[in-house]
Amino acid sequence: MPLVEHTSLPAFEKLRQRGEKVLTLNQALKQDIRELHVGLLNMMPDAALIATEIQFMRLVGSCNQIAQFFVHPFTVEGLPRGDETQSYIDRYYSSFEEIKAMGLDALIVTGANVSNPSLDQEPFWEPLKEVIGWAQEHVTSVLCSCLATHALVKQLYHIEREPMPAKLWGVYSHRVIHNEHPLLRDINTRFDVPHSRFNAVHREALECAGLTILIESEVAGMHMAVSPDQYSIVYFQGHPEYDTNSLLKEYKREVSRFINGERVDYPPAPENYFCDDAAGIADHHRMAVLAALEQGAVAPPFPDAHIEPLLDNTWRDTAKSIVNNWLGLVYEKTDFERPRSQNNSA
Repeated sequence: MPLVEHTSLPAFEKLRQRGEKVLTLNQALKQDIRELHVGLLNMMPDAALIATEIQFMRLVGSCNQIAQFFVHPFTVEGLPRGDETQSYIDRYYSSFEEIKAMGLDALIVTGANVSNPSLDQEPFWEPLKEVIGWAQEHVTSVLCSCLATHALVKQLYHIEREPMPAKLWGVYSHRVIHNEHPLLRDINTRFDVPHSRFNAVHREALECAGLTILIESEVAGMHMAVSPDQYSIVYFQGHPEYDTNSLLKEYKREVSRFINGERVDYPPAPENYFCDDAAGIADHHRMAVLAALEQGAVAPPFPDAHIEPLLDNTWRDTAKSIVNNWLGLVYEKTDFERPRSQNNSA
């Protein structure tokens, strides 16, 4: 069933323009269908805040459970924000106090950029800890992405993430470990997942803490795990929410950083992401950039318009299926005695 446009958040109209079904609140109120209220704790930096918001809302909206989905974005203190993004948050996001007063059935926690050696030194650490403490008592299930997974296993199990020799960056093949798990019902046994990270938490430490590994990769390691009770916290280490061009945008930013002298090496392309033609275009651009910098000339513009049509998405269908199964478990285990949405939505 579709998302419900219960606020003026611009993402609803953007999703509608992309062909997603989005109900107005009046349309939703005419249907006698259960509601699921999903919080979206968006901790992504300014440049990725809105894109991440839309990516996760699209996954929720693709669910085929017989329910109406109300997504409530909010954030926490301690994240650096520019004036424009802060104004957007002030206008369209709920506060955590409003979230607590309203209540949630499920919660999604995004990744975040970090700048300190240890996660517990990040200024968002304590606010995130407060949200998770509340969610454990009041939310049926929490789904975490990438950095949020690293933060939660440190908070809950004292598992430290470990730096990798080089950034894991690209699209990697994965396989299902527990086909019988309800979160993995009717999904492919092999599929791809994008990753973009410098650190990892590993299978051995998670299993020692009682977590169950559901999906892993020979190259990228653990992708999906679940809490000991098998549903209340779901951990992603990759980025199944990514758009087809998300890694391309990251690559473009890293190329710009090299041109501007913010990194000393020209960035490698994301692994297993470009076809031969796309790789050829990217390599030609690399040589043109290096030649321009050597000559003191202006670097040529990044050829994203030529590369993007050549990209394949080999993960979205599986991501939709997993999120559908997750929300199905939430649907089964949630008490639906809450008031209708006109009493819950601001």
